[in-house]
Amino acid sequence: MTLSYQTAHFLTSVPNYHLAPEDTGAEVAFAGRSNAGKSSALNSITAQKSLARTSKTPGRTQQLNFFALEPDRYRLVDLPGYGFAKVPQKMKQQWQTNMSEYLQYRQSLRGLILLMDSRLPLTEYDQQMLVWCHSAQLSTHILLTKSDKLKRGPAANALLNTKKKLLDLHPDASIQLFSSLKKTGVDEARQVISRWLR
Repeated sequence: MTLSYQTAHFLTSVPNYHLAPEDTGAEVAFAGRSNAGKSSALNSITAQKSLARTSKTPGRTQQLNFFALEPDRYRLVDLPGYGFAKVPQKMKQQWQTNMSEYLQYRQSLRGLILLMDSRLPLTEYDQQMLVWCHSAQLSTHILLTKSDKLKRGPAANALLNTKKKLLDLHPDASIQLFSSLKKTGVDEARQVISRWLR
């Protein structure tokens, strides 16, 4: 079975977990800090310019966004960003509730792609997410995004140092460098997603 990422298309956007599409098939979710480059990564992986809406204003993803792949029993899910968006505290709490319910109860969820800015990985929220995913035995793959903004040596160090710290947070998680701008690591990320969805 070969997944066709280029055929990905918007399915639905819901304000809370209880309105999500039928919990069948298999899906992979994308999570990360609001300015980690989640939408750009989704667009790069699906080879589409505007599948997921990108913005210079962090925190634009405020709902659970579902994208269908062919075969249509497979989905990608863009979760609300955390930790940075300039929105009321009440709204942030609602986002967190939606995300935690989704991650905890969604039966079709096969894995989580966790995005972190390679220049500032493992923020407090990232660490909390990793600990939770480990306790929930949820497969997790980290994309260290915006790696094009680092020279080769610092990028390699960021990868190595983050990998070491994972031993205490989620030792089973995998990790790679990623750049939406340079398309670095796109094939590697696709391989992880395809493996989970099979």
